[in-house]
Amino acid sequence: MKFSKYIVGPIIVAILATVMQIIDQLLAANTIVGSLLAGGGSWIAFQAWACYFLGGCNVKGGVKAFIAYVIGIAASIAIMVLGGFFGGFFGVPLAILIIVIPCICCEKVEILSYVPALFVGAGAYFGIMGYIAGGVAAPYTGSFVAFGLVELFYCLFGLVWGWLTVTFRTAYEKSVTAKAEK
Repeated sequence: MKFSKYIVGPIIVAILATVMQIIDQLLAANTIVGSLLAGGGSWIAFQAWACYFLGGCNVKGGVKAFIAYVIGIAASIAIMVLGGFFGGFFGVPLAILIIVIPCICCEKVEILSYVPALFVGAGAYFGIMGYIAGGVAAPYTGSFVAFGLVELFYCLFGLVWGWLTVTFRTAYEKSVTAKAEK
């Protein structure tokens, strides 16, 4: 088999990853994204890109991943607010106990059943709020909604890149197969 049959797929992914990083750097330097995520948010897009593949490499899985990210962000906000309400050492653990139960119940509803992406979305949101909004990396602390929207933007960015990866690689593989059959 020809080497080109094996190298073009990785080259496609490498080009997409490079373009993603360029776009992220431009966004961080020239838009509100930079005031929310001073270092950019490609790390969120890369996670969502992986969720696209883990969700089945199709649009339905991508939609489920996006919904899961929304739920994960909402759960994170609820945990932070409820944890603050309870206060003390056990405030956040008690909030987690309460909020995670309905999150896991999502697995029983088909469109909400992508619980791993829910945890990725929640983890990214906690990362943003704990390390970036906490004043460590960003001059702007924004609101729960502002950070949630920028995370969802990057989630969508990564999911689109997942779709592009599958689309480009499938087109290339079909052209190689068609040439081989001639």
